[in-house]
Amino acid sequence: MPETKQLPLVATPGNDKAKQLASGSIPLSNRLVFGALAGMGAATFCHPLDVIRVQMQTGGEAYKNTFDAGVKIYQRAGVIEGLYAGVSAAYLRQWMYGSFRIGIYAYLLEQTQLQNVANGRDKNDIAFSRKLAMGCCSGGIGSFIGTPSELALVRMSADNKLPLTERRNYSNVIDCIFRIGKEEGVTKLWRGATPTVLRATFLSSAQLGVTSEIKGKLSASGYFGPNGSYFYGLPMMFCSTLCSSFVANIVSNPFDVAKSRLQAMTVDPTTGKAAYSGMVDCIVKSVKSEGVFVLWRGFTPAFVKLAPYTIISLTLADKLTRAVTGKDAL
Repeated sequence: MPETKQLPLVATPGNDKAKQLASGSIPLSNRLVFGALAGMGAATFCHPLDVIRVQMQTGGEAYKNTFDAGVKIYQRAGVIEGLYAGVSAAYLRQWMYGSFRIGIYAYLLEQTQLQNVANGRDKNDIAFSRKLAMGCCSGGIGSFIGTPSELALVRMSADNKLPLTERRNYSNVIDCIFRIGKEEGVTKLWRGATPTVLRATFLSSAQLGVTSEIKGKLSASGYFGPNGSYFYGLPMMFCSTLCSSFVANIVSNPFDVAKSRLQAMTVDPTTGKAAYSGMVDCIVKSVKSEGVFVLWRGFTPAFVKLAPYTIISLTLADKLTRAVTGKDAL
């Protein structure tokens, strides 16, 4: 019997196959839930690295390196109050930020694929620049919505490093958010929103866009089995997400340093003035006093945290989506 060759999934306008695919689109709400659950799974493993990153970026001179920071945080406050300080904020962040970042990107990617099919083109015929733009969009929206939880995460992660008289001693993420709103004003929940949104825009663009692009190339290469199916597609996802993590960390770290410093700064009780007036002022003062490489301070813990976080969250999102719907997320 002659071997049949599978053709790219295309359909002509008006084709029943195109209509069937369009009707099977995964709702955005489902995508958001998959993204949040995947993010929570990753946060459970990676949160201690986030605590180390924040403390190094807000006062890194106290630590020699990433390992030294981890040891000193553990010795000072232990596991729960030290390395897992603010984990409740990390979980909330996944529902407010991670869900929109991954969910919106996956939704936009699927809609573009369905549009290609309806127009008689290969569904994966999507320009890399368009994938980057979709990552920018999803990251920016998710980040703005999630800024209060990001602020709470930074505050709670850095609190045990402060002198006893200056500690805020938040009991949980809800207490943190309510106290910031009550003591400092509701608008202060979006303190550091500019660098936070800019960071998330660049990070998501590289993280999601590069992952999709590399995944597509590796899938078509045949090195990971037919359509990248070798060992359930896990090796292909590992390679794709590892590469995207490195690129994302390079472009986002300067914004991350500014964001952490803005969100962790205290206001002088006498003058009522903060250490920085905004993102640009923070970057300029930091570079002037500590040199340009301060913008990549904490790069190692940030990458050590971002790489497994990206690998776990995007792989979980992809596999969870496939298990429930039979479709890929990325």
